[in-house]
Amino acid sequence: MKKYIVKLTPKERKKLLSVVSKGQNKATVIRRAHILLKSDEGKTDREIADLLYSSEDTVSRTRQQFCEDGLDAALADRAHPGSTRKLDDGQAAYLVALACSDPPDGRRRWTLELLSKRLVDDGITPDISTETVRLALKKTSLSPGE
Repeated sequence: MKKYIVKLTPKERKKLLSVVSKGQNKATVIRRAHILLKSDEGKTDREIADLLYSSEDTVSRTRQQFCEDGLDAALADRAHPGSTRKLDDGQAAYLVALACSDPPDGRRRWTLELLSKRLVDDGITPDISTETVRLALKKTSLSPGE
């Protein structure tokens, strides 16, 4: 027995049909609208997943979101916050200054590995990857050795 049963009002059905037929929305919104329409028709999660080339988890999550929070919440994308910055402005400035300085003795230029090791050795950050160093320098249009 399904825990979350979708029963659409005529107004909700009309809105969902409008979302599906116009094609002016993101694909995920259109898929969720299809899921809710098929759920209202009494189809099982497996049947809906097969029809829409989706997973049963997606179908059940959409159904649950509709039952708990309503139509707009079920259709809308939730915010996807980005990851936290690895270097603050001061640390990035130190990195840029370091990359612009003379390389260590015996080296012709700074490498990403040398820069990341130096940032850790100087106590600027406890650990940092070469990719983070590369991306930070890319934002300033600098590349190691130039």
